[in-house]
Amino acid sequence: MNDCMICERIDWIKAGKNPYFVRELNTGYVVIGDYQRIKGYTLFLCKEHATELHFLEQAFRMEFLREMSLVAEAVYNAFQPDKLNYELLGAGTGRHMHWHIFPRRSGDTPTGGPVWSLGAQLSEEKYIIIVVTHDYEFLNRTCKGYIRINS
Repeated sequence: MNDCMICERIDWIKAGKNPYFVRELNTGYVVIGDYQRIKGYTLFLCKEHATELHFLEQAFRMEFLREMSLVAEAVYNAFQPDKLNYELLGAGTGRHMHWHIFPRRSGDTPTGGPVWSLGAQLSEEKYIIIVVTHDYEFLNRTCKGYIRINS
């Protein structure tokens, strides 16, 4: 779809040009967040361009939800947070649904509440992925251990 940020990111993965790509599953792509203000922030991008879960074919939808759960388990095991926060959002004009998985820790934000309350702090230059290459590689290894395609 034109003007869809998620479709564009998926195209980068298919072309081997998305540096944040971790693993391909049956229904989506695991990517580590570009910025790591919340260490271990991970996304699961749906392969189908849809805006709502109920727009997906039932079998695909159930597999997408199952795989999201496996991705969350891998993130949990890789980063050992106090709690995981999950959000299914749509982005830009395309509103392509994708999961945001935030490994939360006590005191990771100045005040309680959703990470979005951090505003511009979430994407400050100092949190760019380059500083957490080790974490990306660890998540990749953990995903391989917990997630099996066609399992």
